Amino acid sequence: MSTGEQIAAGILFAAAGCMLFFGIRHFMEKGTLLNNAWFWASDTERKGLDKKPYYRQSAIVLCILSAVFAVIGLSVVLQNSRICFAEIPLITAAVVYAAVSSAKINRKS
Repeated sequence: MSTGEQIAAGILFAAAGCMLFFGIRHFMEKGTLLNNAWFWASDTERKGLDKKPYYRQSAIVLCILSAVFAVIGLSVVLQNSRICFAEIPLITAAVVYAAVSSAKINRKS
């Protein structure tokens, strides 16, 4: 494994670790809410916004993305590009979950 591959793998695993860290913090409902509903809400909307479902949605998506980056890192370390096919269901799951949970949250409010 070359130096460039080692650096790339380190960056990928660091990104996976950061996303997992923020995902866990979101499950605990701590820290800045990393969700579009929060970013695009006005100050008055933010005061009346129930943040709990948005924290949960962001936490799950961040954890799935952490797994995606870990899979990419493994494919670099093991020098096996077929491992990258495991990304497809993970990314699909993240997109589908985000869409379905957003619709569910909007229906409740």
